[in-house]
Order: sequence, then C-alpha cells, then structure tokens
Amino acid sequence: MSTTAMDVRAAVDAVPLWYHTIDLPGGVTTPGAFDLRGLIDKFPWPDVRGKRCLDVGTYDGFLAWELERRGASEVVATDIPNHEDWDWPAGARAQGGAALAKLAGPEKGKGFRTAHEALGSKVQRREISVYHLSPEEVGTFDVVVCGSLMLHLRDPVRALEAIRSVCTGEFMSLEEISLGMTLRHPRRPVAELRFDDELCQWWVVNTAGHRRMVEAAGFEVLRQTRPYVEPYGEAHPKPSKAPGELARTVTRKVTTGDDGVPHAGLLARPRLQAPPVRV
Repeated sequence: MSTTAMDVRAAVDAVPLWYHTIDLPGGVTTPGAFDLRGLIDKFPWPDVRGKRCLDVGTYDGFLAWELERRGASEVVATDIPNHEDWDWPAGARAQGGAALAKLAGPEKGKGFRTAHEALGSKVQRREISVYHLSPEEVGTFDVVVCGSLMLHLRDPVRALEAIRSVCTGEFMSLEEISLGMTLRHPRRPVAELRFDDELCQWWVVNTAGHRRMVEAAGFEVLRQTRPYVEPYGEAHPKPSKAPGELARTVTRKVTTGDDGVPHAGLLARPRLQAPPVRV
C-alpha cells in the first residue's frame, strides 16, 4: 500500500461512524452504514453539467461527490453544524445530541471533511438547517438534490418549501418510504407518524405521499421511480431476526430484489403558477 493510500486509510479509520460507503483514492472504501454505490443509475438524475448544484443534508457527502463527478460547475453541500441541531422530538431533545455524539463522535461532519480532502474536492460545505435555506443565505441553484432527510424532520413540507425557494431548475428527492403502505395504497397519499426518539424519525410516507409532499411545497413532479432499497453497509447493525422483521425482509426482497431501507426517488421542478383554488 502506498504512503498516500496509508494516509487515506488512517484518516478513514479515525472517523467513528460513516453513514455513506464512499470509494476513495488508493483503493480505500469507507465502512458506511448504507451503500448507495449500486443505486446511482436508479436515481432520476437531471443533467448537472455546467450547473450550480446544492446537496441538502449532505452528511458524508455521497450525493455531493456524485454531482461534482457528473460535471457540475459548482457544488454546495449543506448540513447542520452539531448533533444537538437535529430536529429532536421533545422527549429526546435534552440527551439526543449527547447520545449521538457518543456513537458518531463529537465532531459533526468529520466524515465529509475526510472524504473531501482525500478526493481533492472543490465542494463547498455550508452549516445551515434546511429550514433556513433562502436565496439571501445561499443564493439560488440550477439543481438541488436531497436524500433521506424528510423522515428526520418534524415539518417536512416546510423544509421542502425552503428548498423550493432556492431551486430555479430541477429538484431530485430521494426519500425513505413505507413499502407496506405503498403496496396497500398505491395512489392514495398516506403517512405514518413513526415518532422514534432514538433515531430522530418523524414521518414516513408511501410513494404517493412522497409525491404529494413535494407538490404541496410548490413543485411539479416530472417523473418518479419505482420503490428500491438502500442496501445496508458495513457499519449498519445486523437486521433483527424477529418473525415480523423476517416477513418484512421477504417483502422487500420480493418487491425490490434486494434488502435494505425502502426508498423512492422523484425529479421535480418549481411550479410556475399556483394550482386553481377549489371552492
């Protein structure tokens, strides 16, 4: 192993918890909780070449690095500055940040900075909540992408409205969905209030609900993917073998061909005119 590869490996090993599985120089791969590498072609990407792009809730930066690789002229990646800044439910607000710091380390964004240096990236990282996005704060973007964020927010439609305020072109949204509710209600928008204090999870929707939230925030949906799963990575805890979980695993594999967390993607653009008001 070359000195450079050894340095990259040492830097990767110094990150307590990786969320994304990322290929870095020297044959080094981060041990992420989720592995999105095989899903790249399933995402509804717009053409980003020569465009100013924004990755919202970047975490370790997987989507930001892909935007840069695809030829974006400028990429800005945003995330909250501290673990305490998650949209914690009231019952977990006092201790949630400290508990997450024990698991992921006290330095929020260390994985992003490590990958950024290893890749020699020019992506700019901004510490700002999705709720506070505005043209005055970050400018506007030709393309905006956001992955696996809305279930962690108390008010996902408000967050999507903030994204809408800075998006002048196309918006790619990749979000966790309920596979069961999607199969039972393929056309009716449905949401489950999961309310998981430990994982800071609020709302999980079906594919119709995902589409409707984006539309409610002022977007017009151009296309939507079939459900897929984000495969578990090396750092993800082993799935439970309880009977209920085994049944859900079988459903995921039969429906999507793989196991992981069910997601759906869509591509949208800002709606130019408000829909007519029904009276």
